Amino acid sequence: MFNWVQNIADWFVYDVLNLDKGQHLAEALNFFIYDTTKILILLFAVIFFMGIVNSYFPIDKVKSYLSRNKLYGLEYLMASLFGVVTPFCSCSSVPLFIGFVRGGIPLGVTFAFLITSPLVNEVAIGLFVGLFGLETTIIYVISGVLLGTVSGVILQQLKLERYFTPWVKEVLATAQKDQDAFISEKQTLQQRLPIIWHEVIKILKGIIPYVIVGIAIGGLMHGYIPEGFFEQYMAKDNLFAVPIATILAVPMYSNASGILPVVQVLVAKGIPLGTAIAFMMGVVGLSLPEAMLLKKVMTLKLIAIFFSVVTFCIIISGYLFNFIL
Repeated sequence: MFNWVQNIADWFVYDVLNLDKGQHLAEALNFFIYDTTKILILLFAVIFFMGIVNSYFPIDKVKSYLSRNKLYGLEYLMASLFGVVTPFCSCSSVPLFIGFVRGGIPLGVTFAFLITSPLVNEVAIGLFVGLFGLETTIIYVISGVLLGTVSGVILQQLKLERYFTPWVKEVLATAQKDQDAFISEKQTLQQRLPIIWHEVIKILKGIIPYVIVGIAIGGLMHGYIPEGFFEQYMAKDNLFAVPIATILAVPMYSNASGILPVVQVLVAKGIPLGTAIAFMMGVVGLSLPEAMLLKKVMTLKLIAIFFSVVTFCIIISGYLFNFIL
């Protein structure tokens, strides 16, 4: 979908700036241009689309339905499965996360999507089959979906909505106010678009600085942190290799398809598959750039709780993988 953006980034960095491929600065700059452009496009498209959706589907009715009906955890599973079919990295998933929150979807359900989306998608599944075989891929997909589902349930039980930033609370209040006006005045889509457009621009202005800073951090890490640096800490005889691999993965920012070849190299060097996959999940599902993006919508306490719960679940998954495989 975004190959044309990658082509532009390659042309600018390697042809216009005449930087060499493989050079740290070139890799960091290429990553920054590509991800910034891609995420800003996603932000605009998702927020605009969700603005239209929210104008027709009453937020209070969504909340009321989810609170009245016992779905026995299916809502978390459905959110995780939706994450599987959205081929986004952790930072690209944030726009949809904001749209879900704005649409009145419970926080735990939204977290289930945010966790699963970068971990499991059709690109990662295809690569996983080719690298590790069908059986391992099935176990990985199931564990990724369960990771998002269980983490979402845990986070929902903690009642964390109070840790939203004032900016999010203002966005939610504005969304409800605009929707009430749409319904009471029975406005057509053409009449609603100027209000929706104004809200899109307002949200983008609030998010863009965090996007740029977050991706800049990711670009520096992508270009300057050597991937082999962490291999010494994941030795097979280290009982704490899984938690160490998960924690050390956080500074490294990549998507699933980008980190899978690294996982293959780690496994080939004798590192247990569960430890390598825990490392991959940490790289893909937890990152400092993602934390920077989430800082606009979450307080530091909420980000810390979110990262802690997901880290714990990843570590458990890593140990289970090592036990099963």
